[in-house]
Amino acid sequence: MTPAVEPFADIRPYHDDEVPAAIDRLIDDPELLSAIARFRFPRLTPWLGWLIRPLIRHALHRRWAKVRTVRDVQEEVARFMEKMIAGTTDGVTFSGLEQLQSGTGYLFVSNHRDIALDPAFVNWGLYKCGLETVRIAIGDNLLRKPCATELMRLNKSFIVKRSAKGPREMMKAFNELSAYIAHSLAEGHSIWIAQKEGRAKDGDDSTDPAILKMFYMAGKQQKREFADYMASLNLVPVSISYEYDPGDLAKARELFEKAQTGAYEKGEFEDIASIVAGIVGYKGRVHVSFGKPLTAGFDSPESLAAQIDDAIHRQYRLFPSNLVAAQGAQAPVSEEERQRFESRLAAMPEQLRPLVRAMYAKPVENWSNLNSL
Repeated sequence: MTPAVEPFADIRPYHDDEVPAAIDRLIDDPELLSAIARFRFPRLTPWLGWLIRPLIRHALHRRWAKVRTVRDVQEEVARFMEKMIAGTTDGVTFSGLEQLQSGTGYLFVSNHRDIALDPAFVNWGLYKCGLETVRIAIGDNLLRKPCATELMRLNKSFIVKRSAKGPREMMKAFNELSAYIAHSLAEGHSIWIAQKEGRAKDGDDSTDPAILKMFYMAGKQQKREFADYMASLNLVPVSISYEYDPGDLAKARELFEKAQTGAYEKGEFEDIASIVAGIVGYKGRVHVSFGKPLTAGFDSPESLAAQIDDAIHRQYRLFPSNLVAAQGAQAPVSEEERQRFESRLAAMPEQLRPLVRAMYAKPVENWSNLNSL
């Protein structure tokens, strides 16, 4: 008898019974050990890597010996988040969490500024309120290394097959993804996904209707109307605001090169470098705003996208960095706050400063446009 094929096996996060083996693979992964060695001991590793890597393996084995379930992994991530928040932010605040109910699956659609930290901060708010953390959508372009795949699937991430080629393969991948999201929500598991592919490098948070069309694929299979099916998903707009973006300069460089040459070639390890920069870089204050589920007032992907954009722009917490970037000397902020932003800008290459200023100013422009209607 042929064994039954588990649905979603190639894209879903790991189950509890798969955690120990995944941990063992990570501990023995030479690329992960080398990456940790280079990060923690950059000067010593070229000379003493042969000695440092076994010591790191031993340390990981000791630290992760008792990590046997997905919940254990989440507790490890929580301890890491607490240290990271204390060391790289001036505080993380939340709003709207009181609207969420335990045991309900929500489809959190958020703006996207940081590869790893956006869903991590969403999870931190849920975790601190005693709510179940989300399953995280992550593109397979970030999973080129086996250790990256292991780490992400251990941390409740599911895979978006962006590398699918050809109409038939892409349609199959999107149908599977849509069905998996519907399946998760029906079982009470919440989902986090960005409002469009890639980060908003210019600061302009906008929803791609194609993402919403993908959500609807499962509803279309059921022959349900778009508005009816999408209302059933408990789609919650989430706005994540960083007072300072650790990746602002790197984003400006990419925008500048695209403007000058028409293209930008990403380096092999550039996404990993962006993840590390986001984690270790100074972020100032961070605010995460959860909106109310969108259940009416739309009949197409485009009209729903407009509703999501409206909510994300309204919910965005405007920090002094945004106000100074948009309003200059007229910004209603303290002189210290003004100087902090201007000093950050002055330390950057001159040709990139207008791009960085525009990046921080865009949320103010979006908010102003809404409030002038």
